[in-house]
Amino acid sequence: MNAVTYAFGIVAAVLALIAIVELMRRGTLRERHAVWWFVGGILALVIAVFPQLLTAAARLLRVEVPANLVFFVAIGLLFLVSLQYGAELTRVEEKLRTLAERAAFHERRLVELERCVTEAAARDEGDEEVP
Repeated sequence: MNAVTYAFGIVAAVLALIAIVELMRRGTLRERHAVWWFVGGILALVIAVFPQLLTAAARLLRVEVPANLVFFVAIGLLFLVSLQYGAELTRVEEKLRTLAERAAFHERRLVELERCVTEAAARDEGDEEVP
């Protein structure tokens, strides 16, 4: 590996980690959603600083081409991120459904109360004219 490739890997991993931390700092990315991205960034930084670890891990896992191990781990991390977002989406949809049902119930109750007030006011006006 030449020095330019080595430096590029380190810079890219550090920039990814900085971006993740900055998104969390601004409140754009919540901590629980950043976990897997942060794990991926740390793994990328470790592999960028110590590229021989990737070769050793590939040899240990009997992967012929170390780059294939990188792709496999990246796909695994993306799968975990997707799974986490799917679970979060399910929770949010359930909360949204519950809130929509409550809003519909309150809207119906408000319409009924307005109708009762209108009817009571009409009765009161009718009682005043009778004497």
